[in-house]
Amino acid sequence: MARTVFESGYPVPAVYGIVEVHGRHGIVYERVDGPSMLQELMSKPRELEHFAGMFAELHAKMHSSQIKGLSSQHQKLKAKIRNAKPLSEEQRNAALKALYQLPDDNALCHGDFHPDNILMSSQGPAVIDWNDATQGNPYADIARTLLLLQQGEPVQPFELDAEQIVSMRSLFIDIYLRQYTQIRSISLKNIESWRLPVTAARLSEGIKEEESRLLSIIEVLLNK
Repeated sequence: MARTVFESGYPVPAVYGIVEVHGRHGIVYERVDGPSMLQELMSKPRELEHFAGMFAELHAKMHSSQIKGLSSQHQKLKAKIRNAKPLSEEQRNAALKALYQLPDDNALCHGDFHPDNILMSSQGPAVIDWNDATQGNPYADIARTLLLLQQGEPVQPFELDAEQIVSMRSLFIDIYLRQYTQIRSISLKNIESWRLPVTAARLSEGIKEEESRLLSIIEVLLNK
């Protein structure tokens, strides 16, 4: 998977091979020095527009790459929805039904694209953590990113207060969508159609702090 993404020409660390150390396997990557985009954003909030624009450009460039050799996005989402224990059977069936009606594609999709997975090196940004990479529909990948930007909590604490972070989230999302649309024409309605299966799939990841919020979002979507 790592080699396939690297060979696509997208800005990622180079892959050198696989090693075994004390019975454990690992991938040897090019070393990339630099803070994450999230760390830079939190320390330089006045540069939010710059970072959000760069984020959009990286995502749009990713989705312009047609790729083969990665897992199917549809299959991965289906497996996650089936393994999402907090879902009721009604919710699970509705999410799967919605997924089956949505079109597949062969675009390069990250599956976990957010500012903490972008390293800001002196050579430029490098996108990391491709464990959930698939070939699939860009709209699903955008819906997943929007969910992470709206609901995800930073792993490390920052000095900004809750109100500031909420405001920054909203502005970052607005600029990201506007800039992405200028590069690749997209429909907000098509993004909306992916929200149910993508949100349901997120529940398979066992993040207890998000569980009640995600279930509330699913109920709102079902009521629509």
